[in-house]
Amino acid sequence: MADPNPTVGELFKAKAVTDDQVNAAVEAYLADPATGLVRLANGCRIDVAEAVEAHPFARATLSGENPTPSRKRKAIRAAILLARAQKA
Repeated sequence: MADPNPTVGELFKAKAVTDDQVNAAVEAYLADPATGLVRLANGCRIDVAEAVEAHPFARATLSGENPTPSRKRKAIRAAILLARAQKA
């Protein structure tokens, strides 16, 4: 039986979510860390701020001293890919 709430990474692997959609979610968070729900694809969404807050590596990276823009993006992307998608 398929998982009713797969991770964004699982959806990405299944090609149900695109690289552009994940990147858009990353950019939304970078523009406004209080960003809430972001629509992905196929009626799925993710709370980006919640995903980052729940991910220890992302929290540590973003609160560290002078993280590079590339490191920030990678940490946020990791948090998004590991987060569970919600049905819209």
